[in-house]
Amino acid sequence: MARYELCCEIFNQCSNNQMRDVDFREVEVEDTDAFIRSTEPKALVEKEVFSDGTVIYHTDTAGLRKRYSFTPL
Repeated sequence: MARYELCCEIFNQCSNNQMRDVDFREVEVEDTDAFIRSTEPKALVEKEVFSDGTVIYHTDTAGLRKRYSFTPL
């Protein structure tokens, strides 16, 4: 299994509060796609892969947007 720093950002929909909630943690996962499918089963998902091994998922569940960034450790 690979170890990643996972950053989850929840984008706030409120017009007077444009800040976003951010959570950092270390995770060990074999498959980041499977992790996202289990975490956000009903979300529309877009995936970006970068040359340094970072994988970013943009999710949208009924208008609630989140970004999950997996950075290899």
